[in-house]
Amino acid sequence: MNGNPQGDQRPDRRRAEEPVERFRPTSGRLLGVVALVLAATVIVVGVVDHDGGLPWTMIAGAVVFGALVWSSMLRPRVWATESDLVMRNMLDTVRIPLAAIESVVVRQVLAVGAGDARYVSPAIGHTMRQTFKASHGAPRKDATESYPVFVEERISQLAEDARARLGIRRYSDEQVALASGVRREPAWPEIVVLAVASVVFVGSILV
Repeated sequence: MNGNPQGDQRPDRRRAEEPVERFRPTSGRLLGVVALVLAATVIVVGVVDHDGGLPWTMIAGAVVFGALVWSSMLRPRVWATESDLVMRNMLDTVRIPLAAIESVVVRQVLAVGAGDARYVSPAIGHTMRQTFKASHGAPRKDATESYPVFVEERISQLAEDARARLGIRRYSDEQVALASGVRREPAWPEIVVLAVASVVFVGSILV
């Protein structure tokens, strides 16, 4: 007999948290990469050739700028595991039980309703022009014409499949109870880098 039952459960738990479907971000990737490269260039030049004239204020500012670009434009992602929808946002990661999802809407951002809460992700969204046209009566595109529409419909289907597996109905008390299982995990590396770099930046201005 295995004396470590928890050890037997860990591989299953890891598999349950592995992505089974990833949704590609819809905007900001190229601009974010360019901005991050520029920030990194300033930081490297400033550190390697500090005598060349770049002040520490500019270097610290580049670190803050780079951290903001990474957190706001490159970090946000959305994927689904066997049981959860995972929304990795600027400074946190939210895990929503698929069966707890009551509504999915994609406009300029992805908005998911579960229980009494609404969770948003900037990783998936329509452009401002598309949102404006839709709000003024333009016909809605289908999933074959619009990737954000595909994401909206796909997440809705995954949520419906999860409810069917558990045998619960939409808007039932059982579904509401599942919403208490939403987990929010702070993005500590990004939070620490932003906090420290901001303190250094402000301090270098005041000194």
